Amino acid sequence: MGRVPAVYVSARTDYAVRAMLAVTAAHPRLVKAAGLAAAQDIPLSFLQGILLDLRRAGLLHSHRGVDGGYALARAAEEITVGDVVRAVGGALTTVRGLPTATATYHGAATALHDVWIAVEAAIEGVVDHRTLAELSTTSIKQN
Repeated sequence: MGRVPAVYVSARTDYAVRAMLAVTAAHPRLVKAAGLAAAQDIPLSFLQGILLDLRRAGLLHSHRGVDGGYALARAAEEITVGDVVRAVGGALTTVRGLPTATATYHGAATALHDVWIAVEAAIEGVVDHRTLAELSTTSIKQN
């Protein structure tokens, strides 16, 4: 079996960010789940759970009916990648499956706690400072 990467981004998290970017790109039009799933190559049944989490987190609005679909609940400039990650995955980092801040060490390993906290802060520094609007602008400039 291969090595597990030091930083792991789950399919659920990747799909959620991709879905939010697609909804951002479609603004102000509503996006239907089936169209979003097809365009982003995400299994529809999996996407529906993700969209529900994003709606519950206050990142998306859903509109029912034939002309319904999903739209951003806030401006794309106000939604960070970190907001999306937390909405579908919870904590940004964990140590042995527990919140990073709760990791405790003794003896020679005591300072390791500070390393994991610094790793978490570095990840937060990236995902909490990149908005959907910035990523959408970046992708438009590259095309």
